[in-house]
Amino acid sequence: MLEECCVCPRRCGANRLAGESGKCHVTSQVMVSSYGPHFGEEAPLVGRYGSGTIFFTYCNLRCVFCQNYTISQLGEGSIASREGLAKTMLALQAKGCHNINLVSPTHVIPYILDALELAVTMGLHLPLVYNTGGYDSIETLQLLDGIIDIYMPDMKYSDEKTAEQLSGIKDYPEVNKAAVKEMHRQVGDLQLDEQGIAQRGLLIRHLVLPNGLAGTRGIVRFLAQEVSTSTYLNIMAQYHPCHKAFNIPLLSRPVNQQEFSEAIELARQQGLGRLDKYHFASPLRLILR
Repeated sequence: MLEECCVCPRRCGANRLAGESGKCHVTSQVMVSSYGPHFGEEAPLVGRYGSGTIFFTYCNLRCVFCQNYTISQLGEGSIASREGLAKTMLALQAKGCHNINLVSPTHVIPYILDALELAVTMGLHLPLVYNTGGYDSIETLQLLDGIIDIYMPDMKYSDEKTAEQLSGIKDYPEVNKAAVKEMHRQVGDLQLDEQGIAQRGLLIRHLVLPNGLAGTRGIVRFLAQEVSTSTYLNIMAQYHPCHKAFNIPLLSRPVNQQEFSEAIELARQQGLGRLDKYHFASPLRLILR
């Protein structure tokens, strides 16, 4: 897949094994921006000791409002070897983290699988979380069947034109929906243990954007009608202008209370009752967090 890259739906065809850079800017080496126990994720992932997050550098999307753009688009991070990545996973396990949370893994899945093979032989046993922007190919996801325990994709948009304008991907809604259905086929609805910690299943993230740009109505209808009304859904209110969003009038302000409340109500109307603990916080509070 890496010789003529088709790891993600962009299918850019770069020979990454020979050092060619794909659309994601990654060649034959994986880069990691940071790692550690994270306590700002969804409640079923965090528990008492945190989610063991590994933030991979670069991304296969180009979101103009990305709050982590220095990592996803500017390449902030360091090269990680197979052994280094495996040891990172084991270090997070040793700290007591409840899972290994692979953040933006889509474009580096072959390298992750390579490191996982080594980590498992060294004692890794935690649930694996696939924390993705949601632009994933069915072929790559099928390689992960039986390996990934918890899928946590974004569902960013339900409109093609909006997806193209804001993330540089015209077919995002179509690809995203197919990916979510494949993820659910593999792992089903989110399952929690007696302490409320996620063990297996699907968890959806949906960031509310100002002026209805995220198309929440279409997304919650899809989840209820084509996936499951028991889908665990995190409707997020933390949008604030970042990166290039200040140059786009419809994105140049934070989400307001009414927009967030309407998104929650739309989900409830569709029978989606498993909503992550939600609250509306001011942009200032969110930034300071």
